[in-house]
Amino acid sequence: MIMTMVSDAIIPAEYRGFLESIKKRVRTAQTRAALAVNHELVLLYWEIGHDILGRQADLGWGAKVIDQLSRDLRRAFPEMKGLSPRNLKYMRAFAEAWPEREIVQDVLAQITWYHNVTLLEKLGTREHRIWYARIAHDRGWSRSVLVCQIERSLHERQGKAVTNFERTLPAPGSDLAKLLLKDPYIFDFLGLGDQAHERDIERAMVRQIRDTLLEMGAGFAFVGQQVRLEVAGEEFFVDLLLYHLKLHCYLVVELKAAAFLPEHAGQLNFYLSAVDDLVRDAQADGPTIGLLLCRAKNRVVAEYALRDIQKPIGVADVQLTRLLPDQLEGSLPTVEALEAELADLAGPLPTRSETDADDDPTKS
Repeated sequence: MIMTMVSDAIIPAEYRGFLESIKKRVRTAQTRAALAVNHELVLLYWEIGHDILGRQADLGWGAKVIDQLSRDLRRAFPEMKGLSPRNLKYMRAFAEAWPEREIVQDVLAQITWYHNVTLLEKLGTREHRIWYARIAHDRGWSRSVLVCQIERSLHERQGKAVTNFERTLPAPGSDLAKLLLKDPYIFDFLGLGDQAHERDIERAMVRQIRDTLLEMGAGFAFVGQQVRLEVAGEEFFVDLLLYHLKLHCYLVVELKAAAFLPEHAGQLNFYLSAVDDLVRDAQADGPTIGLLLCRAKNRVVAEYALRDIQKPIGVADVQLTRLLPDQLEGSLPTVEALEAELADLAGPLPTRSETDADDDPTKS
């Protein structure tokens, strides 16, 4: 066999850019196709659950019908997963929780079935389920990240930091900036306990920067640690410097291993002035925002401390836990937990031996 090679010398200079553009379009098309399949699958599951509910209500069908339906469907579609009795009962519980097709189509079909089962199992109110569904879709969370954020009660922490943004930032940026900051911030750093110093926390935040940015929220990019600022011949160092891609502004993070003191706000105010003058592009970047993370704070004292400061500053608590980030998978709801939670809605659930492991809707 004679093989011929195309010499790089005869490939046009523009070819590499052309190839990358084609690859990007293929990936985009693949993503759209996957999203379309997921959308239709969630709607199909809702429709099946809705029909089961209707017939049980109108015709008095019992739970045994679900077992028969599962056998018949799996016989008709042997290549299709998700038709076990257990998953059919999840479909019924899903349809009972969401009787309106419009909400399913517009919101819940934007995330995977596994995300929806997690919301059903982990949260008790429609409001919270919708909130997490939207944010999981917007931020592209995996199911393990979704579980982590629910267990950390993100909905109770978002936008809760003490700030002076309403007075120091123009609307609507002030509202968005306030929503970006939460209270408290929770970091899972193995080996760090209550006695950790500022530098210990800072190093851990940089060492596990992916988890740090996840906790900080969507849109943040890491700029630097111990960023040097020179003012009038003196050196000063910012603990952490981030940049928010949507607000187009820097975020200075100052860490305190002790309780909040009013003088902390003054120090951070100084850093913001320095970053505004020495780092920020006045034409492209918005005002630099400061975030003071401390072990505890008196909200009233913090509000007084920020009252007359002209730079935008937020104050929030930081909590350290000893969970390993790579153990997030262990926090996922087990089959037993899902079955126990949905027992009242779905009726008697089958044992694991009655279904295939590949058919388990709690496996992503």
